[in-house]
Amino acid sequence: MRTWIQVSKKNIKNNYNEFRKIIAPDCLLMAVVKSNAYGHNLIDFSYELEKLGIDFLGVDSLVEAETLRKKKIKKPILVLGHSLEEGIDFAKKNNISITISDIYQLNCLKKIKKSSPALKVHLKVDTGMHRQGIFINEIEKVLKIIKKDKNIFLEGVYTHFSCAKNPKMQEETKRQTNKFKKAIQILEKNGFHNTIKHASATSGTIISPKNHFDMTRIGIGLYGIWPSEEIKNLFSSKIKIKPALSWKTIVAQIKNVPKGKGIGYNLLEKTTRKTQIAILPIGYWHGFPRSLSLKGRVLIKNKEAKVLGIVSMDMLVVDITDIKNVKRGDDVIIIENREDSPVSAQKVALTSNTTTYELITRLNPKIKRIFH
Repeated sequence: MRTWIQVSKKNIKNNYNEFRKIIAPDCLLMAVVKSNAYGHNLIDFSYELEKLGIDFLGVDSLVEAETLRKKKIKKPILVLGHSLEEGIDFAKKNNISITISDIYQLNCLKKIKKSSPALKVHLKVDTGMHRQGIFINEIEKVLKIIKKDKNIFLEGVYTHFSCAKNPKMQEETKRQTNKFKKAIQILEKNGFHNTIKHASATSGTIISPKNHFDMTRIGIGLYGIWPSEEIKNLFSSKIKIKPALSWKTIVAQIKNVPKGKGIGYNLLEKTTRKTQIAILPIGYWHGFPRSLSLKGRVLIKNKEAKVLGIVSMDMLVVDITDIKNVKRGDDVIIIENREDSPVSAQKVALTSNTTTYELITRLNPKIKRIFH
């Protein structure tokens, strides 16, 4: 293989157990596996979590949900994103719950053929993020529609915190929590007492046990990555998560370039000495950010090799002048599953001026994932 991604089963298990420790025994744990399980592989990562005993899986689309069902994943699934009408029948028959985030979407469900079982839905409430979800003053109207339609079963209600990753903005989280509690009161007043209530993702789960409600939704934390440096600095002594993913390639070619020669497109970088370079068979198509041109780093023989010139679509040039005995075919570490590594996902993301979320979810899904 020219390039591959490794995912540590041991670290997945560690992260799962760490979050189980900080939630109550009767609190459900949802693993958010949307976007190809944050770049880790939707199917294999879900298999591992099902074996560990996860309660729920969260995906973005009915396409992802259908993929899991066809691969015999049996745990309950909630589609967190928008669901198209053509997939609703499959959802009804396969224990897949969908998110209802506006009245228009709910009215569209009236067109669905009446049959058993009822479609399970979770009502998304906009408590202040002003993204997906209905407002508090719309809940009564939504509940009236649901009560009249025996084809719909209100399984859950949830919200999403806008500022939980920032410990300095917890007042906003409190305001959102109070609005969510008001939404719950409206549901209960209308006879909906047994809905699954959930609000906290990774940050909220770590920061505030009071906001766990009936279920927590853990995404980035299950992959062993902190949602923000602020959360890491405050809580790394209390919860020990470990990155699961590493990304590797090989040295495809080695050559010597004289001093003063340009490298890559537009020859933007000139060699300042006689330079030995290695060509790596990966580029921005594979998920190595183009913003790492002229400044990125990879590891060869545990030593840092700087990216030279512009990152190409399928190739990368690095400086190996100071690394001894590099050979064609040697392994190269692009992302390492150690927090203290100079090429940890967090450090690579910081250098490329993006978030860890974006970096790992944009790893090309065609790259082979090896769970070990």
